[in-house]
Amino acid sequence: MPDLLLELFSEEIPARMQRRAAEVLKSHVTDALVEAGLTYEGAKAFSTPRRLALHVAGLPAGSNPTREERKGPRVGAPEKAVAGFLRGAGLESLDQAEVASDPKKGDFYVAVIERPGRPSEEIIAEAMPEIIRNFPWPKSMRWGTGTMRYVRPLHSIVATFGPETEEPEVVPFEVDGIRSGNVTRGHRFLAPDAFEVRRLEDYADKLDKAKVVLDADRRKDIIAHDARNRAMALGLELVEDEGLLEEVAGLVEWPVVLVGSFEEAFLELPDEVIRLTIRANQKCFVLRDPATGKLSNRFVAVSNIEAADGGKTVIAGNEKVIRARLSDARFFWDTDLKAPLESRLPKLDSVVFHEKLGTQGARVKRLEALSRELAPLVGADPDKAVRAAHLAKADLPTQMVYEFPELQGQIGRTYAQMQGEDASVAIAIEDHYKPQGPSDAVPTDPVAIAVALADKLDLLTGFWAIDEKPTGSKDPYALRRAALGVIRIVLENALRLKLTDWLRTATTPHLSAAGEPGTPQADALYADLLAFFADRLKVHLKDEGARHDLIDAVFALGGQDDLLMIVRRVEALGAFLATDDGANLLAGTKRAANILRAEEKKDGAAIEGAPHADHLVEPAEIALAAAIDTARAAMREALGQEDFAGAMTALAGLRGPVDRFFDDILVNADDPELRLNRLRLLAEIREATRTVADFSKIAG
Repeated sequence: MPDLLLELFSEEIPARMQRRAAEVLKSHVTDALVEAGLTYEGAKAFSTPRRLALHVAGLPAGSNPTREERKGPRVGAPEKAVAGFLRGAGLESLDQAEVASDPKKGDFYVAVIERPGRPSEEIIAEAMPEIIRNFPWPKSMRWGTGTMRYVRPLHSIVATFGPETEEPEVVPFEVDGIRSGNVTRGHRFLAPDAFEVRRLEDYADKLDKAKVVLDADRRKDIIAHDARNRAMALGLELVEDEGLLEEVAGLVEWPVVLVGSFEEAFLELPDEVIRLTIRANQKCFVLRDPATGKLSNRFVAVSNIEAADGGKTVIAGNEKVIRARLSDARFFWDTDLKAPLESRLPKLDSVVFHEKLGTQGARVKRLEALSRELAPLVGADPDKAVRAAHLAKADLPTQMVYEFPELQGQIGRTYAQMQGEDASVAIAIEDHYKPQGPSDAVPTDPVAIAVALADKLDLLTGFWAIDEKPTGSKDPYALRRAALGVIRIVLENALRLKLTDWLRTATTPHLSAAGEPGTPQADALYADLLAFFADRLKVHLKDEGARHDLIDAVFALGGQDDLLMIVRRVEALGAFLATDDGANLLAGTKRAANILRAEEKKDGAAIEGAPHADHLVEPAEIALAAAIDTARAAMREALGQEDFAGAMTALAGLRGPVDRFFDDILVNADDPELRLNRLRLLAEIREATRTVADFSKIAG
């Protein structure tokens, strides 16, 4: 079957945009083909700094003809309904429609829409100009006298189509004066001449000969393999950096790995400062000595050319820039060390955190107070927690953090250690920002835990108080991440945290904006924040593999604000429902709930009141009433001791009596009193299970 080859050849595309752009091209093209009635066997997208390419395999020569019957309004319907039907079906009058009959609904109009098949080349040529013109680049530009916008000036388009056994044809179309063809170019410097291409294998092979590696993953493999080998030859090892590797693979079409060096005196700087300086300014990798684990004075650069001098000039240029940047970093480092970390705190009073939430200095005071209160809860020394909170933001005004914002916290920890601060205090200065993402570790030192919780709770309650909440996909202050951070810190450190109490405590400094304690405004804030945490916890537990319906069943009980206990309850409920007793009891409980729902809807009132012992006449209902009393007492005792497995065991005792009840008892008895009493017994089943979860929320 025929294959399609596309290439959009342009000036250099920013590295961060390339991979996503290639996938977008694949998605938009294949969607257009499928919408036009074409199937395909597979599609693969490629990107280099100067091109996006797409290969679609196994396309048919054309689309099949189609016949669609579109049902319209009944005969005699209002004119507006008929006009809408004609417009939607593409008919000029009712004479072009057919009339069909339905025994129940009578006669109605039917439009028979027949579409002839079309050649694939015609479909592709029609779709591509719109895809290219409307390509969703994050940033785009216009150039020359054209009107089209694209990420960088577009130079040429390759579009060939045909089976392997024949010479492919060019799919003809034009975009802003650029006509499609079968000609592309190789490496800008090493092989700039134009050449013709046919299909994917021919295209990739000719590009390779023209010093262009088409596949981004292959470029990454070449860079990583050669860099590791060059490091090994020097007795060193590469400091792996996936993000930098992805970026560098998007900067070169023909990767050539080179090794350079810098003065050993710069190794007095912290390793992370050296790595960031070299990474940020020159996109180079650093090497370390495996014997010591410390960085060496060597680095790896990736060139886009095979230079006649073996890369000596390229390396000399990189060494010159790196030397200058490391000199700057050493100046910043030496300047910072001249003054104690604490001496920078007054500067925070003039650094605005948020116009409605005051300065960083004011925020530090809030963190100190909250950390002191949280410290006993997490087993931390209150004085150390306060000291850590006091210094937590002190590195923000330093020269190093100003130059490298990524180092905030880490530089503070380093300076604190060098100036003799307690080890836990120094750790907390760095770790109070954690976790900064789902793959980031949570703090484990008690002092760091206290300050990290204080930092995130203050952030959340502050922005809630000024009504700056996340909306849709927008979360400019990373409040979702902060809430998830609290959840992970609590769960991974097995902390008992009554969230409502601590939200109230953290909100107190912000209450001028949110209303006084006890007011409806303040209560609404606490409730809304708790609901936000509930949503984040659901997301976290789903990511961990928990069933969403079990999470909903536990949350439906209300008043759930101890995160650790919620998780343990969900885990115990899941284990119980995985047993035969749990599955059968769930079925019985749902049956009871369905009967109650129908009766309550019919009568317009909830079934209330306890069943009367005098109206329990059958052995099965007598046994069920006794089992409910026994199970309810056992469950309450177990839950009081936070023994969730024990509560589930007690709940399992209902399985047999519930099964026998439904086997032996007619709920809708003729006697009204007997019927009401049995409905009340069903309500008792519902209420008993609600001791541990709302079973109506559970699937199955």
